[in-house]
Amino acid sequence: MIPDESITTSATADTEPAATPSANSVSPCSKRRVEDFDVVAFDADDTLWVSEDTFQRTEARFAELIDPYAPEGIDVLDALHATERDDVPIQGYGVKAFTISMVRAAVRMTDGAVPSSVIGEIVDMGQQMLIEPVHLLPGVAETLHRVGLEVRLALITKGDLVHQLRKVETSGLAHHFADVEVVREKDPEVYRRIMQRMGVPADRFLMVGNSVKSDVLPVVAIGGHAVHVPYHLTWELEQVDEHDEDVVELDSISELPNWLGL
Repeated sequence: MIPDESITTSATADTEPAATPSANSVSPCSKRRVEDFDVVAFDADDTLWVSEDTFQRTEARFAELIDPYAPEGIDVLDALHATERDDVPIQGYGVKAFTISMVRAAVRMTDGAVPSSVIGEIVDMGQQMLIEPVHLLPGVAETLHRVGLEVRLALITKGDLVHQLRKVETSGLAHHFADVEVVREKDPEVYRRIMQRMGVPADRFLMVGNSVKSDVLPVVAIGGHAVHVPYHLTWELEQVDEHDEDVVELDSISELPNWLGL
């Protein structure tokens, strides 16, 4: 039985600037060998394809729509992020949850003064996000092909099940992954259950992703390995100011095969 934290499926196996390395990173010269791992797992949004850019463009438009109706002194985006923070435990992640949070925030911060036409445009923005084509990041396809020749690949992402699976299927990358996990949260217990289901010990598991909070720290906490590939934008709720772990950081996903000795 699949735990309710995740949904598992199986399959046969715009260029963005690199982010500035964090102060917590260590030299990527501390390389490993691909033989050290039984599974190499990848995050999806902002690791394999563009995501946060679309959210931030939508947030900017949301602010333009709501500002005229919000009381003076209200920071519209701060209020939206606060609503998202409240809603995540109930709605989870993804475009649908984000759209509901935008509607709730608009009504709440304007005390119901926002017109129905504006609410309609907010809903339309969410719908447009759901059908936006997938834009792969540079080097992704080549990296998955090279690493996948040597080791089992998995994809672990959080968000709306239907939307995330649609992106996987339309990305042209699905055939690389032996396992696809869409989870409600990325925390140590969820990763532990995924590893148990895959039959891989933590010390033979490598996670690759753009979020220190979701892709690195919870994996390292249970004895796994992780590589941080920063993206130039980070969602407000994914930001981590301080942590005690040394984090292996690569400037680009294209550096991963070399880091693995390939």
